[in-house]
Amino acid sequence: MRLSRGARYALPVVALLAIGFLAPLLAVIAFSFAEPRSFDVFGTPTLENYETIFDPANTVYLSFIWSLVFAAISVVVLAAVCYPVAYGLAHVFGRWANAITLLLVFPLFISENIRLFGWVLFFIKNGVLDGTLKSIFGLELESVLFTPPIIVFGMVYVYLPFMLFPMVLGLSMVPREVVEAAGDLGASRLQIFREVELPLAMPGIIIGGLLTFVLAVGAVAESKVLGGQSVIVITHDIEIAFTYSQNWPLGAALSVLLMLVVGILVLMVLRYLDLDRILGRR
Repeated sequence: MRLSRGARYALPVVALLAIGFLAPLLAVIAFSFAEPRSFDVFGTPTLENYETIFDPANTVYLSFIWSLVFAAISVVVLAAVCYPVAYGLAHVFGRWANAITLLLVFPLFISENIRLFGWVLFFIKNGVLDGTLKSIFGLELESVLFTPPIIVFGMVYVYLPFMLFPMVLGLSMVPREVVEAAGDLGASRLQIFREVELPLAMPGIIIGGLLTFVLAVGAVAESKVLGGQSVIVITHDIEIAFTYSQNWPLGAALSVLLMLVVGILVLMVLRYLDLDRILGRR
């Protein structure tokens, strides 16, 4: 069979994607069916790892729930925080909005752990915040570290650019003429927001929400650094299985289940959204 010119040009990219993305996924899936505490991926497949996970005595489901709850709350908070910021960037800076938004992405060049440890120094007992309030106002606050809210704060802080950037793009796509026409026809500011701006900006909001949700579900540094492992998330269990326990098949099985849960949730969200209408195809 003779390939077209386009197909031949696409072959290197397809090969790169297959090696970089498909091969690791297949390796993880294959390991999830291997004998527990073994590295024999080519042995007889077994469901023993999945049976261990679904054993009623196993509390790993709590880690799943914590990860999903943290990710969902982070997406909601990020949407509420980023929308007014993105609105201001899109309307105040106009065509320069994307360039200004890029400035907010620069902190990503610094290691995530270093930034989180910076917040530990800020919030820790007798740290920057507590010491300043104590010396100026005589106030002494309880430390907020090692609590679930501070874990959500860390996720919101780390993943803010991933929500803000798509949201700015979405709001930049809203034609000002349409908004002005709605105002001229007597629509209130709330009606313009609900029936014009929000639906037209929805592609950016959806992309940002899905991106931050998937990243937040896989987050582990926030719960370890800011949360002090007071709450165990599923990625921590996976890390322990691959490192200290040296039980790669169990870690692979947990990874496969996490991918399935996240994939099903994302597909359920997309199922109830009319992407053709949102993306303006009809």
